[in-house]
Amino acid sequence: MALVILPGLNNLIEDISDEKKLPTQVVEAALREALLKGYERYRRTLYLGLNEDPFEDEYFSNFDVGLDLEEEGYRVLASKIIVEEVESEDHQIALTEVMQVAEDAQIGDTVVLDVTPEKEDFGRMAASTTKQVLAQKLRDQQRRMIQEEFADLEDPVLTARVIRFERQSVIMAVSSGLGRPEVEAELPRRDQLPNDNYRANATFKVYLKEVSEIPRRGPQLFVSRSNAGLVVYLFENEVPEIQEGSVRIVAVAREANPPSRSVGPRTKVAVDSIEREVDPVGACIGARGSRIQQVVNELRGEKIDVIRWSSDPTQYICNSLSPARVEMVRLVDPEGQHAHVLVPPDQLSLAIGREGQNVRLAARLTGWKIDIKNSQEYDQATEDSEVAELIAQREEEEALQREAEERLAAEQAARAEEDARLRELYPLPEDDEEYSEEQESSNEKEAEESSLSQTEMSSEEDSLEPDQSPDKKEDRVR
Repeated sequence: MALVILPGLNNLIEDISDEKKLPTQVVEAALREALLKGYERYRRTLYLGLNEDPFEDEYFSNFDVGLDLEEEGYRVLASKIIVEEVESEDHQIALTEVMQVAEDAQIGDTVVLDVTPEKEDFGRMAASTTKQVLAQKLRDQQRRMIQEEFADLEDPVLTARVIRFERQSVIMAVSSGLGRPEVEAELPRRDQLPNDNYRANATFKVYLKEVSEIPRRGPQLFVSRSNAGLVVYLFENEVPEIQEGSVRIVAVAREANPPSRSVGPRTKVAVDSIEREVDPVGACIGARGSRIQQVVNELRGEKIDVIRWSSDPTQYICNSLSPARVEMVRLVDPEGQHAHVLVPPDQLSLAIGREGQNVRLAARLTGWKIDIKNSQEYDQATEDSEVAELIAQREEEEALQREAEERLAAEQAARAEEDARLRELYPLPEDDEEYSEEQESSNEKEAEESSLSQTEMSSEEDSLEPDQSPDKKEDRVR
């Protein structure tokens, strides 16, 4: 068959490459795959109305499409195995037929034949399939390449624009940088803020949560408005001392989606100063609260408590319960990180917070189990007795855990010892030294033979004359 001419093929590839921001090699690969799918459709349409489709899913796996950019055309090529008797004309070819053009052909060799149909025979359905597949492949490649940029993105916070809504998720358009095309990202319901108004074309700062591969959908971007990393980023942008390194954010505890609607979103941020003369809390709040107000506005009114971190657990726990006033902090079980916090009666509800939110966030921030106690009703003897029971229970559970781990280690050691004993009684071939030496010599011999064969192949290719290139050989076989 002759080369099927596609006028303006080079210009088409270059235009698509510029429009989609894809390398020309990627566009060429997508075009070859689309033309191959069009050829498959052409072959299947020949059987429409006659009988069932005789082709299996992998039937055309030995077919390929070759683009000729110089003459601006393409060919459909089929790799066929030389056999004595042909059972499948699309996968096999008779030895007698090949020997008419290549006398040195042998059974089992593979030849590449031109099976391109005439342009007028290709059909409207096959052409439509080619166009659809090409558009889909280009979209997939474009999305994949752009999303690979997001996977290695240094700055995880992006500016996103609302496009549409799918079920309870918000689909947003994000870009990895100035001048880069936008790509869709999904903001799931659990990562949305209750105070946000997600209307069309509204813009938000979002945290790039993950780039994951979804079956039948390809790579997908997932962003979040509730991630604590968004709070860290906003403070870093608003507080120069954090950018310079004189102030650092030690820990963040955030409850962006409280369990009850009566409780609003709230965040606690623990900060510390590297330089003694710098007040970390004041630096984050700013003059008249100007800096923290910018963060609050971006988070649509979320309440934010900035507290000073301390290496002393007692002081750190006391600070974390701000704005409540604390009388005393008792570390009743330092090993188990359990503390009792005594507060005046009028501070009890403030320390606990609405539906326990304040103490819950303080516990997450510090890593300690915090029990709020009324200082006037606190009975130390009774409380110590209850704590002693809890400590004994914890120690018992830890002892059981250690015992289970030791028993498992002993079982594994006994199993390894039994395996070693059995291998002494019934040695395996690889345990024999002579066998190991034979294997090594055999591997070395195979490596030498492979190296020699590659050298011979390269010398044969170098000896080919310009008119005896591999492509010319294929044409002679055809």
